Amino acid sequence: MRFAVLVYEGVEPIDLSTYGVLSMARRIAPQISIFLVAPERGTVELTNGLSVIAKYGIADCPDADVLIICGGSGWPAQAGSERMLAFVRRFAERGAVTAVCTGSMILVATGLLDGCKATTKRQVAFGENSPLLLMRERYPNVEVVEARLVDEGRLMTAGGVTLGIDATLYLLRRFLGENVAQETARIMEYSHAWTANKAAYQEFIDTKQPDASVFAQTKT
Repeated sequence: MRFAVLVYEGVEPIDLSTYGVLSMARRIAPQISIFLVAPERGTVELTNGLSVIAKYGIADCPDADVLIICGGSGWPAQAGSERMLAFVRRFAERGAVTAVCTGSMILVATGLLDGCKATTKRQVAFGENSPLLLMRERYPNVEVVEARLVDEGRLMTAGGVTLGIDATLYLLRRFLGENVAQETARIMEYSHAWTANKAAYQEFIDTKQPDASVFAQTKT
């Protein structure tokens, strides 16, 4: 099963915990493959000086089963980029799209979540604006909720920063089964935190959620 992780200038490095969870999961499910995609292939400058290399740009992104959109201070530029929004819309026609933290602002900007529920980062540093409140103001056609996860079938949004770990474990459970998710959490020594987060945060699971088989399984 193939996962594409979308990065761009200004992504918070901690949002790449999504990639880290998938990397650990490969010890349990080696059929998983992962790659980074960015507006352009090559070096991408994340927040506070970390650079990563995206193997693909959005123009040559190969097929994947799931696209994970990371968050970070660069989200406004991407939410305002019709080229980026068109890429996400195209991907959603054939695969699942998950957005974590302020990456949800990019997914919501596509219009794909109009009439649906969504969530994003709530807690901010002093003087910063709450992305959750901003989402409510900018996107009145979206029902914005405070939640750990919101699953709308082909589209999913997650809360802030470290909840990207929970979102990725949820994806593993949904597509590869409970054992893969539980074992990945165990070898990450995250089982207790995962249980605590489930108890502390509300979770919205839409009854329209399709079976994983509706997505193309690339297995490469």
